[in-house]
Order: sequence, then C-alpha cells, then structure tokens
Amino acid sequence: MSEPTTTLLILGASGDLTKRLLLPGLGSLLEVEAERPVRVVGADRADLTQEAWADTVRTALSSVGAPEDVVERVVADTEYVKADLMVAEELDSLLSGLGDPLVLYFALPPAVSVAVCRLLEERGVSDQTRLALEKPFGTDLPSARDFNQQLLKVVDENRIFRVDHFLGRSTVLNLLGVRFANRILQPVWSSEHIEKVVISYDEDLALEGRAGYYDKAGALVDMIQSHLLQILAFFAMEAPASLHQDEVRSLKAQVLRATSVWGNDPATASRRARYTAGTIGERSVPSYVDEEGVDPALDTETLAEMIVGIDNSRWRGTPFILRSGKALGVTGKRIEVFFKAPTHVPTGLTGTDAPDTLVLELKPAEMILSLTVNAEGDPFDLEQKELHATLGDSRMLPYGEVLDRILDGDPLLSIRGDVAEDSWRIVEPVLAAWRADEVPMQEYAAGSTGPDGWGTVPPLKM
Repeated sequence: MSEPTTTLLILGASGDLTKRLLLPGLGSLLEVEAERPVRVVGADRADLTQEAWADTVRTALSSVGAPEDVVERVVADTEYVKADLMVAEELDSLLSGLGDPLVLYFALPPAVSVAVCRLLEERGVSDQTRLALEKPFGTDLPSARDFNQQLLKVVDENRIFRVDHFLGRSTVLNLLGVRFANRILQPVWSSEHIEKVVISYDEDLALEGRAGYYDKAGALVDMIQSHLLQILAFFAMEAPASLHQDEVRSLKAQVLRATSVWGNDPATASRRARYTAGTIGERSVPSYVDEEGVDPALDTETLAEMIVGIDNSRWRGTPFILRSGKALGVTGKRIEVFFKAPTHVPTGLTGTDAPDTLVLELKPAEMILSLTVNAEGDPFDLEQKELHATLGDSRMLPYGEVLDRILDGDPLLSIRGDVAEDSWRIVEPVLAAWRADEVPMQEYAAGSTGPDGWGTVPPLKM
C-alpha cells in the first residue's frame, strides 16, 4: 500500500520565511527522498496568481538541487489560495478543500497564529491534522501557557510541532553519539569531571533588516531562551533507552525543570551589551541604535550571556555559560567542555596547566579533543595536543530536516509545550533584572570580540 500524500498548507505563504527557508528546505528533502508524496498549498491575503506561485515553488525547489522531474511533479499539483485567515468562513473554505493527512504550517506573526487557532478550535480539525509553529512560543511565561492551552484545544500535544531548526537530525544525533555511544566520554560526562560548559552562537552578521522582530526580542530571547537552552537540554539529559520521541522529550524536560540562573542571582550571572559602529571585514556597520527600524528607547541588547546551573546529582556545581551575539569579529557556533584538572600530576612533569577540553562545533560539524600529553623533544614537559574528527553532516538543509519529521508525524525534534514554558521560566529573572537596570548595558565595537571580562563565573553564595 502506497504512502498517502500529505498536504503541506503554508499559512502566510507570501512571506519571506516561505521563499527563503521553507520551500528550499522542502527542496533539499526531496533531493534526498524524491519519492516522498507531498502536495504544497499556499494561502495568504496577498494577491498572487497561480503562475506566480508555481514559479516561486519551482525556483525554490530547483535552487537546492531537487531533481527536475520531482520539481515539476510538485509544481503541477501546487495551488495558491487567496484567503483572509482571520475570517472564519474563508478559513473554513480553505480547509474544506484539502484532504488528510494535513500539516498547517504557521508562517505567521504569533498574535495571528493564536487568533487562527481560536478559529480552528471553533471549527474543529481532523485527527490527521498537525500544527507546525515558528518561535517565539509566546512572549513570556503567561503568554506561553495561554498559547499552549489554546493549541491543545485544537489537537493533542504529539501533533503540535514547535519548530527549532537548530535541532536538525545531524546536530542532535552527533551530540547523542558523542555522549552515549563510546566508552571514553560517557563516564566523564558529569560535574565530577567537568569544570564548566560554554554553549555559544556568535555571529558576524549585524541586524540585516530584522529590526521588526529583533528590536523587540534581543539576543537573550532570540537565541538563548530558545535555541541554546534546547542544546543544553540535549547535552545534559540522561541516557534514553531508545530514541522514541516520548522518552527523549521527557528527558529534555527533566533537565530544564532542574535548570535555573546560577546562584539565583541574575544581576551577577548575566551580562548584556550592544554594538557600536565598526568594521567587519570590508563592511562598515553602523551603531545598532542607528540601524533602520531600531527604537533606542527599547534598550535592546545584541550580545547576551547567561550562566545557569542544573540542580541534579549529575550536574550540581557545574556552570553552563550560554552566550550569543551579533556583529562580532570572531564567529563561533559551538559547545566547549572544560574538564577539571587531574587529581594528581607526578612531580617533575611541567609545562602547561591548560585544561583538557572537548569542542563540538555545530557549524561545521566537527569535534576537537585537546589533551595534555608529553611534549615533543622533552618527555618531562607537557603540552596540549588536538585530535580532530569530522562528524556526520546533514543530508539536507535545516528546514528540510524539520519538514522531514513533521511530514512523518514524528515530534522527536520539536519543542514540547512544557519545555517551551520552562524556557521562559529560566530566563524571566534575567529579563526582570535587566528591566530594573540591575545589569548595565555594555558596548562593543562591531567587528570586535565583545566586551572584556565575559565568561567569568561568580562564586556560589553559601
């Protein structure tokens, strides 16, 4: 029996997300899985002819190497429907013409997504309908709870896909393989052996025209509250018996429930800064407050650092430093593990007190293990040697991996509702301290490495 065709209905199809990420992601999926049966339907208020929509789909799929016959098969069956999704009758007419299974992909602003979900509650949907939603999942803890309650009035939790494209299959499986599939690292993955962990996502990109969203969010909400806390959860969770989605997602939730601001003191365990004018490569970058669309009164940070602890038997006492920023001269998308010093080094061996480290590069996927060994030429001297390994790269674009799971109906890599809420709970004390101006806004020149003194961990108060 052949697999049924899944309809991917993109709500807000005329927007940038569809052209730049969703459709190219689908194309990369179809390059790998050419026989996957999927029908693409776009819906929005914009005036768009069928020919223009078909050309948009064809261009996006072809741009990432999808086979020509597959592209033409999808294009021949695609459709664009002009509809005001906030009008119940137009939404009903749109959905009534589509079969099952059906994926509703909300490429919409959060407030519009909530309103559409209220209409879906009143109308009802089939038991083969899935909802896919982009971050932010609410704007704070109360709104996240309200949104989750509304979603659950439409479909059950395992048919809700809160999208985090950082959690692509290769990123997560590489981390799980390093952690659980070898005898070298698995026994030392705890506070007994690990001094601290740094999870960073530093970019050389500046605002790049995203003021509409970014100026209201900032680095903490845009990156740490969402993406980096999810990576932390995979890094720190206990070993699952299998990769079944219920088990893995429950273990992630367990980690985040135990996570809080280091020392419960957000004033000392967080830092914020924003870039001033500078040069990145050959690009001249204006000060953030002078970027188009920025409201200086919002006091938005472009670089954020937050230190958290995990209060359980495996990780108690190990600080996790989460950092992300824009317009930096040195980029890095990685997890850095700093091991504690050995319990004893024989007298007579000298030369380095640098810690052994493990670096897991997220982009590109690489692993670098730095170990203290005997130096070349003098066996009584010590030095650091690096062991490099290339990890499995993705078969497709991040949004291809996202769509692959959604079309399969597998929520393994999507964000569960309680996890979305806990992510807000963790950062709320920091946001409150920043609003109260308990943490000064620092500055750094675009193209620099950021302010001095970041990355230090305050001592825990006894």
